Amino acid sequence: MSALPPLQLSRAEMQALGERALGMVIDHAERIRDLHATQSITRSEARARLDSPPPETPTPVSELLDLLEREVFPNTFKADHPRFYAFVPSPSNFVSAVGDFLMAGHNVFSGHWLASSAASQLELSVLDWLQQACGLPADAGGIFVSGGSMANLSAIVTAREARLGGHDPRAVVYASDQTHSSMWKGLRVLGFSRDQRHAVASDDAFRLDVHALETAIAADRTAGRRPFCVVANAGTTNTGAVDPLHALADLCAREGLWLHVDGAYGAASVLHPRGAAALDGLARADSITLDPHKWLFQPFELGCLLVRDARLLKHAFRVEEDDRADYLADVSRHITDDVNFFERGIQLTRSFKALKLWLSLKAFGLAEFRRAIQVGFDLADAAEAWVRADGRWDVIAPSVLGIACFRWRGDDAAAVDALTARVADRMRTDGYATVMSTMLKGRPAFRLCPIHPAATVEEIHETLRRLTRFCEEEASAAAR
Repeated sequence: MSALPPLQLSRAEMQALGERALGMVIDHAERIRDLHATQSITRSEARARLDSPPPETPTPVSELLDLLEREVFPNTFKADHPRFYAFVPSPSNFVSAVGDFLMAGHNVFSGHWLASSAASQLELSVLDWLQQACGLPADAGGIFVSGGSMANLSAIVTAREARLGGHDPRAVVYASDQTHSSMWKGLRVLGFSRDQRHAVASDDAFRLDVHALETAIAADRTAGRRPFCVVANAGTTNTGAVDPLHALADLCAREGLWLHVDGAYGAASVLHPRGAAALDGLARADSITLDPHKWLFQPFELGCLLVRDARLLKHAFRVEEDDRADYLADVSRHITDDVNFFERGIQLTRSFKALKLWLSLKAFGLAEFRRAIQVGFDLADAAEAWVRADGRWDVIAPSVLGIACFRWRGDDAAAVDALTARVADRMRTDGYATVMSTMLKGRPAFRLCPIHPAATVEEIHETLRRLTRFCEEEASAAAR
């Protein structure tokens, strides 16, 4: 037999490797409830176990998979664990995992139509489904990106081009003090100075205060600045709060401002009647960020930007004729009205990102996704009800879009602050469930985001019982 070309495996070797990898993924899915929801090691431990010089000679792949199974995958935050309630979970599903495998295995380049006509059409179909769900018109357009951070940054690029025609040192963007940090980071990366990034106070329900926003806009206009964009939240990461979308849309229409809605967490819930009611006014946005790797149960990474007028998205990310790469001459000859995703975003080289979402939406159907979203609503409601009934907690933010926030009750606020940090650490060490704190009204509070469709009310109650026991033990210890 002739030797294989470089970096190739025989069919038998590929089959064996694929079967082992598939078995690892299935075992993970079947055993995940028995695993700690959170596990981590120190940098020194990780270096001792995993660091090595670059390999000159081969290592059997079976040994490498053993290493991953023993050292790497266990020592992670398991965002797909049914009892992972921190941050925003990424519950994932097996069909989408297979979609990711197929995407990587076929290595589809999805930067322009000529290279990926069929794949691009599937992506456009999924974008159209999401645009319809959000109430955007037929001439809307979008693109799948890595996540909410890139979607938000891309939205600001589009808004700046549409409203200002490019960079302007007098331009100002407004967002609430509950807006995700990715927005402020993206603005800084795009060259917006600190006084061009205006954080507006939120109200007692953690929603952007429209009157405070109006006041800020008027003051900036008087000072000679150019307000051009308002960022609203459709389900903040902190509390799930939804800003007053209709009022903000009215204000933006009067002032000639772009309305971007950061719905990275909450916008997907528009598929459910309760979510659609909470997100009333979403359809009036100029652009929307939505992360399928959150409440649409996809593996990392998959974010999405939707824009009311697709032409504005293409204009913002166009490649000027003089700047086109010479090696793309044949591609350029074929560019007509076809959608080329490199003209809708920053990347030229990009993968077939939509495959996993298309595959799972088609395999399960929207009704099943609605049923999964319902679980998140029900469990957050159950958590809030348990906390209220217990009597030792204060609800800081009620369940709106699948998130509940609460704080241990105590007369000494500083002592409760310290207790909250200690209990968060104990929960992480305990490993039963991942619960972390956030800052609300200047004080730390516990936060639950239980959106895994396989999570149960009993697990929520057990998690809250452990939190309560740890709080009591820490309070008693501090009193001694």
